[in-house]
Amino acid sequence: MPSAHDTDASLAFGQTAPVTLRQAATLIRAMAHEQSFLLLAPPGVGKSDIVFQVAREAGLPCRSLLGTQIAPEDVSGVPRIVGERSVFCPPRALLPENAEPFCLFLDELPACAPDVQKAFYSLLLERRIGEFALPRGTWVVAAGNRMQDRALVRAMSSALVNRVTVLHVRVDTDEWLQWAAVHGVRPEIRRFVSSMPESLVRPVPEDPVPFSTPRAWAALSRSLDLAESAGVLDATTRRALAFGRLSPEDAAMFCALAEESLTPLRELGDYLREPDTLPQGESGRWFVLDCMRQHVREGRLEAVEPAVIDRFMRALPDEHQLQVLTDLVDRWAELGAEDAMFELLGRVAQV
Repeated sequence: MPSAHDTDASLAFGQTAPVTLRQAATLIRAMAHEQSFLLLAPPGVGKSDIVFQVAREAGLPCRSLLGTQIAPEDVSGVPRIVGERSVFCPPRALLPENAEPFCLFLDELPACAPDVQKAFYSLLLERRIGEFALPRGTWVVAAGNRMQDRALVRAMSSALVNRVTVLHVRVDTDEWLQWAAVHGVRPEIRRFVSSMPESLVRPVPEDPVPFSTPRAWAALSRSLDLAESAGVLDATTRRALAFGRLSPEDAAMFCALAEESLTPLRELGDYLREPDTLPQGESGRWFVLDCMRQHVREGRLEAVEPAVIDRFMRALPDEHQLQVLTDLVDRWAELGAEDAMFELLGRVAQV
């Protein structure tokens, strides 16, 4: 296990300390009235949603500016002549007539043109637009994608970065599942993501093709609801919708399980203790076994009794035992499957 010194050193050499959406919301709620934030994360993880949600909970109206669709004068304002002087008139979106505090959300800030980024300097640091100050208590929160996300992001100047608190946001599966249950995401999608957490968000692909994100899963759920309501949801429609939203590997497995009419998935611990309850279909059974392999790889089955592990392994056909043991022999042995593995080796050697 790395020491505190090792952790500090790793962070000092270019790594980040990511937070979940819930943690980001807590920080925004506590500090955004004085300090500006920039949320950075891949597309589709819920950055915009969390800003609107926290503002709504705080009773603040949220005004949004989309960085890719504004010019510098949309921030600094346009001049007019007052007496013998020019006065810049700030835009209403940034400085409404009433003096009530609000949440100013600068979406896609890293995608802004350099001149637009420069126009935000005093707004982010001093809460001012020229000679006008934002109403006291106003929040300033920005969000955007990272350079590696292939989302037309521009390099941000050091002057801009130094004016905000940058929060690198990570996806937390448990948080998303709680959100999904409240917002009506279909049960089969929640079960799938719960059993295969890595499917919730996949790396951005090099080509412009669909890939799995929390937004993609929620959108797929809504699409399936609409297709079902219209009476057109069948295997062909499901596959078209899934492959149109998700990474191919997730779409293929999700559809295969649905087409097998798989009964509701259980907790992995239930399958370990009752191997007879494993899905009978090949796709469903391998899905559960692959989830177990992932848990073993990540050290998430260490609390299971060795006798349970041994009994489960013995209950599997030889070909399935070989599949789940591939590249994980030592880890399964540490969990308690050593005797079952030796017996399997003896049978295989005699063939």
